[in-house]
Amino acid sequence: MIQIDWQDYHPKPDDFKDKIILVTGAADGIGKAVSIALAEQGAVVLMLDRKARHLEKLFDEIVERGYTEPIILPVDLMDITPESATELAQAVYDDIGRLDGLLHNAADLGSPSPLDQYDMDYWNSVMHTNLQAPYILTRALLPLLKQEHTTNLVFTSAEVGREAAAYWGAYSIAYAGLEAQMTIWAQELENVSNIKVNSLDPGPVRTSFRRRSHPGESQQSLPTPQSITRAYLKVLSGQHQFHADKLVV
Repeated sequence: MIQIDWQDYHPKPDDFKDKIILVTGAADGIGKAVSIALAEQGAVVLMLDRKARHLEKLFDEIVERGYTEPIILPVDLMDITPESATELAQAVYDDIGRLDGLLHNAADLGSPSPLDQYDMDYWNSVMHTNLQAPYILTRALLPLLKQEHTTNLVFTSAEVGREAAAYWGAYSIAYAGLEAQMTIWAQELENVSNIKVNSLDPGPVRTSFRRRSHPGESQQSLPTPQSITRAYLKVLSGQHQFHADKLVV
């Protein structure tokens, strides 16, 4: 794991201007903050989330600020299949023709509990949202990421995926699998494309997700999503020079 040096990163005018970047889990928390920051820098953000009304409000907020107009993709990752992902990729290709970045940020917490008592509905939901959906989407969107210039594939990770912990159940196992997936994508793409692949663990952040996962924790001492967006922007801009890094904010 490598601590990403992002505090001194300030986007240059051409880092994101007219770049096309898809963000999953865009309606809330880190995904929302990164979507706003990208649009502010001139990127066209494809905002994917199951919460259509939240996406509409975010669209209005971005436009009212005078930032680059985003595109709403109301998609529930629990419903994503290879066929529907291919249809999504075809629609992006038909309308835009390329993709410069893909940030997998959506996550399902499930229900932390002992493995021998884990609810199977929660298990299936967490595994599909956190592990299978990123694979299915990446596979479908990969042709759009293969450009002559550098593009970026980024997976939001979690500490319990890098070091398993009791009672985190499907969430921990899914993120361990996601880290393996990131590494395999990186190794397989390194010499055949210009796609940089990395994972990024944001650590504890003041989000509704964190409140659910740590209900007794004081949120006031935690960084806000807005305060760490430059870490994500640095990786998505390609300014982070390395490949296949497991990064920590």
